[in-house]
Amino acid sequence: MLRSGFTRLLCGLALLGMLAAPARAALDEAKVAGLAGDFQSRLDTIEALGVAGGDDARRVLDALEGGRLGLAAGVLVIVAGDSVVSAATGEKLDLAPAAAETFTVNNRVRRALGTARAALALAASDRDVRLSAARTLADNTTESLLPMFERALAKESDDEIRSVLARAAARVNLASADAAKRLKAAEALGESSDPAVKNLLAALLEKKDGEWVEPSSEVRAAADMAIHTIDRRIATAEAVGTLFSGLSLGSILLLAALGLAITYGVMGVINMAHGELLMVGAYATFLVQGLFRSYLPAYVDWYVAAAIPAAFLAAALVGVAMERLVLRHLYGRPLESLLATWGLSLVLIQAARVVFGPQNVELANPVWMSGGIALAAGVVLPWNRIVIVGFAVFVLLLIWLMMQRTRLGMFVRAVTQNRAMAGCVGVPTARVDTLAFAIGSGVAGLGGLALSQIANVGPAMGTGYIVDAFMVVVLGGVGQLAGAVWAALGLGIVGKFLEGWAGAVIAKILVLVFVIVFIQKRPQGIFALKGRFADM
Repeated sequence: MLRSGFTRLLCGLALLGMLAAPARAALDEAKVAGLAGDFQSRLDTIEALGVAGGDDARRVLDALEGGRLGLAAGVLVIVAGDSVVSAATGEKLDLAPAAAETFTVNNRVRRALGTARAALALAASDRDVRLSAARTLADNTTESLLPMFERALAKESDDEIRSVLARAAARVNLASADAAKRLKAAEALGESSDPAVKNLLAALLEKKDGEWVEPSSEVRAAADMAIHTIDRRIATAEAVGTLFSGLSLGSILLLAALGLAITYGVMGVINMAHGELLMVGAYATFLVQGLFRSYLPAYVDWYVAAAIPAAFLAAALVGVAMERLVLRHLYGRPLESLLATWGLSLVLIQAARVVFGPQNVELANPVWMSGGIALAAGVVLPWNRIVIVGFAVFVLLLIWLMMQRTRLGMFVRAVTQNRAMAGCVGVPTARVDTLAFAIGSGVAGLGGLALSQIANVGPAMGTGYIVDAFMVVVLGGVGQLAGAVWAALGLGIVGKFLEGWAGAVIAKILVLVFVIVFIQKRPQGIFALKGRFADM
């Protein structure tokens, strides 16, 4: 009993002694002494601390970045509030904060600190933090970082991070005196898609004073093969990026043209105010965003979802008002209806200027629509455009179901094919006109919602889309949803590829010439209207 109590007493005293003991010096004085030397020594020490890693290195780097690291009585210290501690050990010193002469942090020091912090972040538990750090270091590689890359590669399990680190290490080894290391590095860099890596490899194939920069023919051959591989990968990524841009533009044109295909097919009205219905949908989205910011700030990232019915209803109501008050009295008079809708477009533009002001308004992308998928250096598929493509497919599916599976859709198709016969068998053509115009206008409002996520929202935003929307309708075939889809995607994709070849203006002219020639040869469009009335 006494021996057991005595043992517990000794253990307790030992524990108190451990707690009362001063903290062990975690950093050697020599490791941080360079921070008090000349400018280059300071930069080298910052890099060395990042490579070494650890909480103590982070503590010193934080103090330097915060302007709290300096010299006092010949000792490197950190000013911590009203006290001064040793930069190496963290022990409190009997010095006044005013006695410390802190170091100035300029842009070069900040860049060095950024690289050092990235090196420290390679040990983070968060995968995204490690990936970001690896990319930062890959853009700022030096030979001194090579041991850190190798150490991180030995511990890293994520394939994408390992790939970035391996390419960064290869860039360092490309300057090695060992030809075998240079050969391995050239082969590894062939997995990159970065034009900067291509330029690095191309430098090996140059001559200076009649001598090859890279003396080894085997390394030169590997570098040449790697350059061709990178070229193919970049060309493929750029082609995919252009194709996706065309698909995204085609999705916007489809949303703009779907409603026009319905209204033009049913009523034969050339609605020059259809572009302003996109503007109505975009401003409705802006108002919903404002409501969320004022009353539901915690859910502001979901304002786009709430704006879908708002944009549809706002544009549909404006469309119904246009049809009831103006267009209903002009059926069968195409020139008058064209002029009337052009006048309505001017009225809507001026109304937007009066209510919202002449300047563009700001709409922010939600967090879940920010960023994108990187295919190669400089080629990114933005999430907002990916969502827009999916949204266009969703709207198209709903319109198709409405046209093919509902009584209203059957009436719309009947009126489109033969208005007189549809009226004779009991179809309420006047009501169908109103509902079709409301649906077509509402779909245009959804197009404005989508457009607000990738373009400026202003009073004249819809003006540039009305001609393209009409080209889609005419090219695809009046009242044909399938034709509108093919025409919108075709014009969007072909236009984007032509822009890369001839520029935006020439591409627009070439597309217009193509549409004119096509309509001359096939006036009914890609998909002709079916039925006996179509042949009359």
